[in-house]
Amino acid sequence: MQCFTLSQQDHVAHLVLSRPEAMNTMHPAFWRELDEVLAQLHREGQARALVISSTGRHFSAGMALDTFGGQDVLDDRTPEGRAAVLDVLADMQATFTRLETLRIPVIAAIQGGCIGGAVDMVTACCIRYATADAFFCIQEINIGMVADVGTLQRLPKLVPLGVVKELAYTGRRLPAPKALACGLVNEVFETADTMVAAALQCAREIAAKPPVAIWGTKQVIHFARDHSVDDALKQMGWVQGAIWSNAHVREAVTAMKEKREGDFPSLQPLRSFREL
Repeated sequence: MQCFTLSQQDHVAHLVLSRPEAMNTMHPAFWRELDEVLAQLHREGQARALVISSTGRHFSAGMALDTFGGQDVLDDRTPEGRAAVLDVLADMQATFTRLETLRIPVIAAIQGGCIGGAVDMVTACCIRYATADAFFCIQEINIGMVADVGTLQRLPKLVPLGVVKELAYTGRRLPAPKALACGLVNEVFETADTMVAAALQCAREIAAKPPVAIWGTKQVIHFARDHSVDDALKQMGWVQGAIWSNAHVREAVTAMKEKREGDFPSLQPLRSFREL
């Protein structure tokens, strides 16, 4: 891969943005590689948690403007060209939605600038850690456009609406301490090394739980976020009824009593119907 490195150990996958010389900007290869690796992790089922971190001074400076500024990508010269923008954006949105719909939790470890498209990316993750020098910026308004790959849809579910509007209207930076105070990040660390170590430790704790119970928990949390309490309670019953395992509960309780990690099966690998 040109844009990432991927490693797996003890059921924890670690995806690292690896173009610090370009501030880890998002050009077409970024989208292709991210989509492919997320599809792979989703399909294989061996990883039980994913950590996404980065290299260099900044987590990511967002979209590579030299790529997306041309009329060949977003053609505003005709009604037909403008209509095609919908499908171009839907394709990009789907890549970050993979983070949200991945069968495992995703933890973002953010240092330095998290700008533009990078905010779209991390808001689709489950947990966000940041360094003390990190900042978040809805950069799109500063270059004359509307943020369009998920920030304006997901950020209001994470922080107060007034904070979203201030950031989206002004393009101001939200520094890590304020991001912590408003709930965008879970914890702030002095260095990138300690932050990544904490993210990996959190991932290992998640990986020690029954993967199917983690899968169910993620499904239920996301459904509850977008539905009424009554509908979410009904969905909770359907999920619990589908995945309940007395054996998993016995093993979890026994492992706690014996002060050891539980032994649980991984998620089942997925096969496309077309492959059968």
